[in-house]
Amino acid sequence: MNSIKILDVTLRDGGCVNDFNFGQAYMDTILSHLEASGVDYIELGYIDEKNGSEQGRTQYRSEQVIPTYFLKNKKPGITYVAMIDYGKFDIGKLQPRTDEGIDGIRMAFHKKNWNDAISLGRKIIDKGYMFFIQPMLTMRYTDAELIELIDTINNKLPDAAGFYAVDSFGEMRNNDVIRLMHIIDHNLLPSMALGFHSHNNLQLSYSNAMTLLNFPTNRNLMLDSSVMGMGKGAGNLNTELLMEHLNLYYGKSYKTYPLMELIDQVINVIHKDLYWGYAVEYYLSSINRCTPSYASHFYNKHMLPIDQVAELLGMIAEEKKISFDRNYAEQLYLDYNAKKSSDDTETIKELREKLTGKRVLLIAPGKSITTVWDKITDVLLENVVSISLNNFEFNTDYILTTRTEIFNEALTKDLHIIVPSNVAKNSDADNVNIIDYEKWIIKGEKTYDSSGVMSLLLMKALGVKEIMLAGFDGFSANINENYYDKTMRKPVTDEQAKQRNKFYRELINEINKTVKMIFITESVYKD
Repeated sequence: MNSIKILDVTLRDGGCVNDFNFGQAYMDTILSHLEASGVDYIELGYIDEKNGSEQGRTQYRSEQVIPTYFLKNKKPGITYVAMIDYGKFDIGKLQPRTDEGIDGIRMAFHKKNWNDAISLGRKIIDKGYMFFIQPMLTMRYTDAELIELIDTINNKLPDAAGFYAVDSFGEMRNNDVIRLMHIIDHNLLPSMALGFHSHNNLQLSYSNAMTLLNFPTNRNLMLDSSVMGMGKGAGNLNTELLMEHLNLYYGKSYKTYPLMELIDQVINVIHKDLYWGYAVEYYLSSINRCTPSYASHFYNKHMLPIDQVAELLGMIAEEKKISFDRNYAEQLYLDYNAKKSSDDTETIKELREKLTGKRVLLIAPGKSITTVWDKITDVLLENVVSISLNNFEFNTDYILTTRTEIFNEALTKDLHIIVPSNVAKNSDADNVNIIDYEKWIIKGEKTYDSSGVMSLLLMKALGVKEIMLAGFDGFSANINENYYDKTMRKPVTDEQAKQRNKFYRELINEINKTVKMIFITESVYKD
């Protein structure tokens, strides 16, 4: 009869949600509640000598800091492990295992590095640690390549503790699990456990785990999971759900109450600020077989409808899909939009005739515009040219929109529209002024192409006399503070909010050197 074990990855995979910044108090609480649940293995985090810390985070600069600052009292019956991504830690610096420190190391690696990873595994085992083999994107191995990898492990690492099938992008379905299990179970040494690590992009983590449990084998099995599925993107298999199932049908005696308490006291608090779980962008990353970081990157720009995010994901080069390349993603996004550029000479000439030397009121969709309605209405009665940015709250002279759905609605309302070429390249309606997308954005490490950026750059170039700003509130990690229209609210982290606020503050200050800027509503951009 095979044994079935749970390895909880909350402190490690869950750390991908918050950059491993749990803080020491939360780390201690998570650890104590996991121990109280009776889980078999606890993964304490990553070992990463470049990005690791000594304490307060679950990304450690070495294995030695773990017992010094965190793992003070190991509980009998629980195995404590940490993960190393291939190339992130010099194994020569790894000290021999001690009773006080971690018991095992899991090494994650890409296919191109598997020979080196096996050599490092030998060194890790020789230093007294259990060693677990984590071939990322196991689905990317052909049957022959997977068998070759397993044969090499059998010969060079016969004393390894376990071998995993890793569903890095959450793309596996039940038949994929069965196929991989047949290959691994038939070829791997019987002494090694067979493990499974999943992601929930297709909402199949639980289903795939059941498929593994029903697989006919006498081999020991290990399943990775995290409390409330906490993990990058769509998250992971839920530890509390897996425990309950094993208690009901496999005679286990895990205690789920400590995990319920942990969810209530810690995990829910984190989840309010930092979302993980199923979302359409992670589904799209799965069916496009790429890391969800691309989906998050494009989706979190909040500039493209979801069908265009899907189109972008489908354009990612095969060799780029495995690891996220921010510069590549930015260039792909820029090229995707810039290919729709068009000559806007006549448009700019027409806009100059109407705006040069004028006082201009820009009304952005910040939440403040609904609280100072009368004040904005009074300004509209003055001698100004008014431009709404992605909203219809006021009857303005123009609407400048960077969104397809708002552009289409503006067409039905027969409004005077200013729109970049990536949204409406081929529109020939008399009320539509198309500006060249690439000319009115700011390019750098990140592409800034919001309606706010475009309108400010455009007003400066048109030589307006004065720019009045309403609804330029700024961003907050509290989603309820962003935008008056709830449908426009998308989650942003505190760091993302700070970066955006800093960028817009500097942009407005720069334009204020040549064009007088007046805030009609309160704003974090105002010095």
